[in-house]
Amino acid sequence: MFRQTAATFLTLWALLPLSASGQADRFSAWDANKDGKLSRDELPENLQPHFGRVDRDGDGFITREEENERQRRGAGFGGRNGQVSDKLEVVRDVDYGGTKNPRQTLDLVLLKSREKDTVPVPLIVFIHGGAWRAGSKESGLGNLAPFVESGKFAGATINYRLTSEAQWPAQIHDCKAAIRWLRAHGKEYGYDGDKIAVWGSSAGGHLVAMLGVSGGVVALEGDVGDFDDTDSRVQAVIDYFGPSEMLTMGDHDSTMDHNAADSPESLLVGGAIQENKDKAKAASPVTYVDKDDAPFLIVHGDKDPLVPFPQSVTLDAMLGEAGVSSTLIRIGGGGHGQGFDANELRPRIEAFLRKTLLGDGTAVVKEETLKAGEGERP
Repeated sequence: MFRQTAATFLTLWALLPLSASGQADRFSAWDANKDGKLSRDELPENLQPHFGRVDRDGDGFITREEENERQRRGAGFGGRNGQVSDKLEVVRDVDYGGTKNPRQTLDLVLLKSREKDTVPVPLIVFIHGGAWRAGSKESGLGNLAPFVESGKFAGATINYRLTSEAQWPAQIHDCKAAIRWLRAHGKEYGYDGDKIAVWGSSAGGHLVAMLGVSGGVVALEGDVGDFDDTDSRVQAVIDYFGPSEMLTMGDHDSTMDHNAADSPESLLVGGAIQENKDKAKAASPVTYVDKDDAPFLIVHGDKDPLVPFPQSVTLDAMLGEAGVSSTLIRIGGGGHGQGFDANELRPRIEAFLRKTLLGDGTAVVKEETLKAGEGERP
């Protein structure tokens, strides 16, 4: 796949016609269908690999607000000019599949000042969104950075094959292969491979939920990578507004016809989901819920126009009925990632991680409703 440095990316992004205000009018130049948002396919081919850097909420489109945010950050993802802080080291493009496929690679995010002789820290793995058809691992760097900078965790962010290349269950096969690789290499990089939390948004939320509920499900393991005998179970799940039950996605108000043959869910399973019910069930986290699942923290806006809020309500209830620890934080008035205030959510995530990965019995994580705000997005 064609790659560029972040600096080149930003330079190319800026070489666009100017509007009357003197700002680069990207939407006039690239918005082919004039719907007020950019899909990955509407970008020039050489910029498409960087789509996920600007699509901050992982919904598969770049809005004007996201482009304005990119300009304020001066970068396409998670840090200035594509970089994280000087405190961190990023080991980029690790080939976890042994295939040389860029969609089967991961980045490690580590504290530079870590000492080899200290107790290994737990690992947080971020999985990007993008409707299973767009996005990239780089979009997770900004989410992981503050947790890794704390010195309490290491981080990783992964790519997986998109629906333009492969259909379900290829996506979960890739994610499990990445977890196996990460578990096998913990000692080498100074983290604890037996204490792994996964965090994802939208399609990434779906994939982390699948990781959390499908430990031991042979059909979802796949044969990607070289660590078939390594366990792919995870110890904690942070699910941001992920689909949980494909067949009911269209039962609630949405700006998208989820039952259409070209919906993200249908493209994932290879046909209209109501005409492929067995495949849709096999791709639904609720199908696999049982008492052995990892603890969950679920965050979802109750005005989400793409992934209906009841998707998370159902998953949370089913986990609870199975005896699994699950906490649902409702963002009152929040959309598909919009209205999520990282300053409020970050301490709640940290408490969840302390409780599940660090064994902190004093950490409190409770079900609650937070009012949608305008703070820093996660």
